[in-house]
Amino acid sequence: MDRMAGFVLVGGNSTRMGRDKAQLPLHGRTLVEHIAGAVAEAAGSVTLIGAPERYRGLGIRMLPDSRPGAGPLGGICTALASTDAEWNLIVACDMPGISAPFLRRLLDAARGSAADCLLPSGPGGLPEPLCAVYHSRCREAVSRALGRGVRKVTAGLAGLNIASWKVGEAQWFRNVNTPEEWAGYLHE
Repeated sequence: MDRMAGFVLVGGNSTRMGRDKAQLPLHGRTLVEHIAGAVAEAAGSVTLIGAPERYRGLGIRMLPDSRPGAGPLGGICTALASTDAEWNLIVACDMPGISAPFLRRLLDAARGSAADCLLPSGPGGLPEPLCAVYHSRCREAVSRALGRGVRKVTAGLAGLNIASWKVGEAQWFRNVNTPEEWAGYLHE
């Protein structure tokens, strides 16, 4: 069986939200605890990538972002540099609709492919690189892209064998970046 690992990116500044998105309350826990639980259940482990001092009290394994200020691609690079797993599930901390069964299906699709990276896409067809599975083969390409100043995740994957995984519902990828988006999510 292929080795798997799970990661949650918590390195953002949450400037549009006005407070730490990862700490938003959801079903008696924080948003990051909800997402970390789903990732751990699907991948068998979870590590938060970001500022350890902000999340130390959660009791979840934490790694500081080795490329602070480089955006999500820097967090992905940190995750890939720290793992010996072949398949790495990497999810942003601001997708409250994420569930373990969905993430398991995503991992299974990746493991059944010959791709370096499996990017799901919703009904609109846009790739979702912050809820994706990265093979360890991506490590060097992502690191080189960051070295060239690339910050856009999809641009950082140039030259890799990327598979798309079509998902019929956009709910899985809905992220919350503003107080209005959060309120809208809670009142659905």
